Amino acid sequence: MTGKHYLVLVCLMFLLKFSATFASNQNATTLNEAAACIDGAATITLTFGFYINSCPEAEPIIFSWVEKAVSDDPRMAASLLRLHFHDCFVNGCDASVLLDDTPNLVGEKTAAPNANSLRGFEVIDAIKADLEYVCPQTVSCADILAVAARDSVVLSGGPGWEVEMGRRDSLSASKTAANNNIPGPNSDVATLLSKFQNVGLSLQDMVALSGAHTMGKARCSTFSGRINSSSISNSPDVNLEYLQSLQQLCSQSDANTTLADLDHMTPTTFDNQYYVNLLSGEGLLGSDQVLLTGNEETRGIIQCYAGDMGAFFEDFKRAMLKMGSLQAAQGNGEVRRNCRAVNEVGL
Repeated sequence: MTGKHYLVLVCLMFLLKFSATFASNQNATTLNEAAACIDGAATITLTFGFYINSCPEAEPIIFSWVEKAVSDDPRMAASLLRLHFHDCFVNGCDASVLLDDTPNLVGEKTAAPNANSLRGFEVIDAIKADLEYVCPQTVSCADILAVAARDSVVLSGGPGWEVEMGRRDSLSASKTAANNNIPGPNSDVATLLSKFQNVGLSLQDMVALSGAHTMGKARCSTFSGRINSSSISNSPDVNLEYLQSLQQLCSQSDANTTLADLDHMTPTTFDNQYYVNLLSGEGLLGSDQVLLTGNEETRGIIQCYAGDMGAFFEDFKRAMLKMGSLQAAQGNGEVRRNCRAVNEVGL
C-alpha cells in the first residue's frame, strides 16, 4: 500500500467515524440556537437566494469589491475571512465586530484578539456604500461579511458554496465576549475545543475551520511562545530548522510589527498545505501545531486532510455554513446604513 493510499484510507475511516458525531452535533446545535433566544426575541431563519428579488445585484457587487481588494493586496482575502470568524464567535454572526466605539457603545475592535490585528474594514465600507446606493437599507452588514468571506476563499483558489442570508445587524457589541470567546493563538486543544463547542461547533468543524490558516500572516508576538528556546523540546514532531528560521525573522525587528506567513509554502492560496505543514512540524501558531500533537482525533483528521484536499474542501464548506448560521437573539436587529454604527432613531 502506497503512502497516498494509506492517507486516503485514514481519511475515509475518520470521515465515517465523525459522520455519526456530526449527526449528533446537529441536535446539539439546534438546542444551542434555541437557547440563544434571549428576552423572547426569535432567531432569524436564514435562506438561500434571500436577496434574489429585493437586491439581485448584491452578490455581484460584493464579489467585484472583494476581487479588487484581493487583487490589490492578496493578504486581504485572509483578512476578510478572519473578520467573519471573529464576528460569528461573539454572539453570532451579526456584524458587531464592525461597530466603532462611541460615547454610548464600546465596540469589539479594541478587544485583545482584534486590536491592531483585524483588517478589511474599509473594504466592507466600500461594499456597503455601493449597496446602499443600489438597494438602500436592504443588505445587512452581517450578510456582507459572510459573502465576502466566501468570495475571498474562491478568489484564492478554494471552494465555493452558496451562502445562506437574511442576517440582521446587531444594535450592540461585547468587548468582554470578544476577549473571552475568540480562540487564542497559544491555546491547547482542550481550550480550543471548549470555545468551538460553546458556539455549537464540533471537533471536526474546529479542525476544518482551522484550515483557514492556509492563508494570511501573523505577528511574531502571537507565536513567541512557540519559538522561545526554553519551550522547544526534542520531540519528533518538532521541526528545529523551521523554528530557527522564525527565531531569526523575529529577532531582527519589532515582534509587534514583524509578520510571518501562516502557511509559508503557499501563503496566498487556499489549499490543504496547512495540514501538510502541520505534519512537518511547520504550523506557525501554537494553536495550529497543537492540533497535531495534542489530540489523537485531531491528528487523524489532519492526516486525512493532508492527503485529500477534496475532503478538506467539503468539510470546510459545511463548517462555514454551520458557523455562518450562528446567531443570538436577532429579532431586535436591523439593517445598518453604515456598518460602523447603529442606525440613528428617526432617520
